[in-house]
Amino acid sequence: MPATAASLTSYDVIVLGAGAAGLFCAGEAARRGRTVLALDHATKIGEKIRISGGGRCNFTNIHTSPANFLSENPKFCVSALSGFTPQGFIDRIDAADIAWHEKKLGQLFCDGSANQIVTMLTDGLAANGAGLRTGVSIEAVRRDESGFVVETDEGRYRAASLVVATGGKSIPKIGATGAGYKIAADFGLPVIEPRPALVPLTFAGADKEMASALAGVSIDASVTTEALKPTPKGARKSAKPPSFRDGFLFTHRGLSGPSILQISSYWREGAALSVDLAPTCDVFTELRTKRSDNGRMGLAAALSDTMPKRLAATIADHENWRGNLADRSDKALTAIAKRVHGWRVTPVGTEGYRTAEVTAGGVDTRTLNSKTMEAKSVPGLYFIGEVVDVTGWLGGYNFQWAWASAYAAAQAV
Repeated sequence: MPATAASLTSYDVIVLGAGAAGLFCAGEAARRGRTVLALDHATKIGEKIRISGGGRCNFTNIHTSPANFLSENPKFCVSALSGFTPQGFIDRIDAADIAWHEKKLGQLFCDGSANQIVTMLTDGLAANGAGLRTGVSIEAVRRDESGFVVETDEGRYRAASLVVATGGKSIPKIGATGAGYKIAADFGLPVIEPRPALVPLTFAGADKEMASALAGVSIDASVTTEALKPTPKGARKSAKPPSFRDGFLFTHRGLSGPSILQISSYWREGAALSVDLAPTCDVFTELRTKRSDNGRMGLAAALSDTMPKRLAATIADHENWRGNLADRSDKALTAIAKRVHGWRVTPVGTEGYRTAEVTAGGVDTRTLNSKTMEAKSVPGLYFIGEVVDVTGWLGGYNFQWAWASAYAAAQAV
C-alpha cells in the first residue's frame, strides 16, 4: 500500500502556514502531482478567512489591478495577478457550489458562511493527497545538500521545496506571529519593516478629546495623506498617496471607517491627514445661499444640513463662530468652506496589530522572482501571501494576492 502524504517524512513540497495562501498553494501543488505537507502552529486554521467580511469572507475583488496594491517595488505584483485573476478563484468557488454575491465596488462575498471557503481549501488538499498537520511548533528551518529540513516538536520533515506562507503580525489573538520574517532573515533575505495596515488611527491631546466627544458620528468623507518619505537612502521617491472616499467614523481614540482604514496603509508617523468632510457639496455656495435666504441662521445650523448636528456644532465651536451668517463676509465663508473641505489633523499612531486587518511591509520583493515567488539567492525557497511586501486595499484585494501568489508558487515547486 503506498504511503500517504500524511505518513511521509520527506516531501516534494512543505508549506509553512495554513491560512489562505498556504492552503491554496498546497492544494494546487498537490494537484500537479507533488507530494505536499502543510504545517501550521495553530490548531484552528483559516481564521482570517472565517472572520473576513463579517463571517462571509470578501474573497476577491473583480476590479483587481496592480494599482490596488502598495509595495516598495510596485510592479512586482503584476505577473502573479495576471497569472491568476479573480475569475480563476470564482471558478473554484463555483465548482464547489458556494453561492456568492457582489456587495459593492467589485467586492465578492459568500452568501453563506466563510467556513465554506476553508472547507473548499482543506477538501482540495485531501482530494489531491496533500497532508495537513496543525498544532505543530516549528523549531528550526535549514537547508542542506538534499533540500530543506524543518525541525518541529513532533519530528523532522524534509522537502525539495519550501513555501513560507506564515502571514504577517496582524491580529495576534488568532495566531499571527510574523515568523516568516525570521525565516527570511535566516536565509539572508531583507525584510521591509512590517507595520500595521488597514487599521484605525489614534489621536492625543485636544484632537483625541474632540474625537471622543464625536465618537459614533459617521459620515461620508474623502481622505488622503502626505506623500511617504523614502526611508532607505537613495530609495525611489514615493508617489503621492491616493485619496479614498468612503465611510468615516469618529471613535473614542481617533478615527476609523473604510476611508481611514484605506489611508492607514499609506500613513506614516508624523504625517497629516487631509479630510474633506463634505465631498458631495460646495460648502461655500451652500453657506452663501443660506445667508441670502436666512441671514439670522448660525453656522452650526447652516452646516447641519450637510453633516450630523454634533459635527456641525463642533466645527462652529472650533472656529469660535459667534453671530449670524449675515454678519459674515464671503471671505469668512470661504475660510470655513476650506476648513470643511480640507480639515488637517495629525494622528499620533494606530490601534496596532491587535485590530489591523493586514501587515504592510514584509519580505523585500526585489529578492524574489515575480513569476514564481522563489528567492533569487536560495533556489527552492518561496514566499507568498501577506509575508511578502505587497499590501492590498480594503475590499478583497489581499485575498486575491494570497490566491495569485500561491498559484504562482504552486506552478513552480
